[in-house]
Amino acid sequence: QVQLAESGGGSVQTGGSLRLSCAVSGYPYSDYCMGWFRHAPGGEREGVATIANDGTTRYADSAKGRFTVSRDNAKNTLYLEMNSLKPEDTGMYYCALGRVLRCSLVNDWRYPYWGQGTQVTVSS
Repeated sequence: QVQLAESGGGSVQTGGSLRLSCAVSGYPYSDYCMGWFRHAPGGEREGVATIANDGTTRYADSAKGRFTVSRDNAKNTLYLEMNSLKPEDTGMYYCALGRVLRCSLVNDWRYPYWGQGTQVTVSS
C-alpha cells in the first residue's frame, strides 16, 4: 500500500529554518503531484506548496520567496525547505500525494494519500 512519512519538524525561533522530508513508498503511477499542507491551530488545512512529476512547482502566497519544495526521485522523498520562519507558519505539516491532473493547492480532497504530519512551531 501507499505510505507517506513526514519528518523534520521542530521548534524554532522567528527567522529560523527547517527542512521537512516526506518519504514515499508503494505509489503505483508514473505521474504524480505531491503537496505540502499546513493545519494551524484553530484554522483550516491550507496548501503551502506542490510539485508535479515534471518539476512544476506552485506556492501559496505566504510561502513564496521563503519556502522551496523539491523531490529526490531516487530516494522517493519530497522536501520542503523553510526559511525566514514566522509565528504564523506554526502548525502541523502534512505531505500529500495524488495524480498530476488533480494537482491543487486549494482542494486537498484531490489527494488520496496523506502522511501522519510533523509539527512545526515558530516562537517569537
